[in-house]
Amino acid sequence: MTLDSRRALVLFSGGQDSATCLAWALSRYAVVETIGFDYGQRHHVELACREQLRRGLLQMHWPGVLGDDHLLHVDVLRELGGSAMQDEVAIRMQADGLPNTFVPGRNLLFFTLAAALAYRRGLTVLVGGMSETDYSGYPDCRDNTLKALQVALSLGVERPLVIATPLMWRDKAQTWALAQALGGEALVELIRRDSHTCYLGERGALHDWGHGCGQCPACQLRAHGWAEWKRKSVSQ
Repeated sequence: MTLDSRRALVLFSGGQDSATCLAWALSRYAVVETIGFDYGQRHHVELACREQLRRGLLQMHWPGVLGDDHLLHVDVLRELGGSAMQDEVAIRMQADGLPNTFVPGRNLLFFTLAAALAYRRGLTVLVGGMSETDYSGYPDCRDNTLKALQVALSLGVERPLVIATPLMWRDKAQTWALAQALGGEALVELIRRDSHTCYLGERGALHDWGHGCGQCPACQLRAHGWAEWKRKSVSQ
């Protein structure tokens, strides 16, 4: 595969999806930087995982160069109103059919800030781990939303930007498979051990699929995806 000379910026939370996307970007783009956001998330521990994952990825061979990391504080999301992602409340469905883990405007804001940083640093590809295959129904994870946002951001900074979402049409089993294809068992183990997905911020015991409470929607998706990937791997 020919290395793409463009420079990329990965929205890197410290979770399974964003870690897989970072490996994906490093396999394709010449220079890859990362950006994370502290918005008062309940699972704040994910931010501590980011550096561990970056160190682990640096020990592997990638065509692209892993560049600088950036962490922005976005307190305004808490000021707009809480959610189960930020407050100690039970996870439940809302009257509008969305789970109360939905933080309205979060991905829209994250990509807007990423575009501003990309403008300053000469980065033209914004990579996010959004998916509408295995997801909680968040409207700002949908492919149409992000395509529209790509157009708006490109016009807003007068520069052609690309929003790349390599997981958009992959479920969690396929995401584990992608990690293996990109970096073998070493990458799978790094993501299993050092990434964080649990909405409740539980690390605790290391399960087959990683750390987490095992009960929240994020843990259930991750665990189910792991089991399905393993089942398909054995049957092949």
